[in-house]
Amino acid sequence: QVQLVESGGGLVQAGGSLRLSCAASGIFFSSNHGAWYRQAPGKQRDLVARITSGGSTTYADSVKGRFTISRDNAKNTVYLQMNSLKPEDTAVYYCATGSCYSEDGCRYWGKGTLVTVSS
Repeated sequence: QVQLVESGGGLVQAGGSLRLSCAASGIFFSSNHGAWYRQAPGKQRDLVARITSGGSTTYADSVKGRFTISRDNAKNTVYLQMNSLKPEDTAVYYCATGSCYSEDGCRYWGKGTLVTVSS
């Protein structure tokens, strides 16, 4: 059974940093994409960052230069380091894996972790 468990969300002031973690069981990030999506209240869920099995990364324009996605194969965990946070980064952040070239390709999802950035 595949399980993705996110952690690291919370309340932070604008300009601060958080690191999200996504630990997987039943599937290996080394053989699949790892992705972070986010959904703000009343908005659709959007890709934040993706890392392929080969290590290539993709970022949403809104987070380029501020967020970094990484992977630790030994821990089977994907991370999202978020720096210079803005109030508009407030959302529920979801970890996903699979063939995440699109949202539909992400077969497995975590339950999400809430990030709140205060101004």
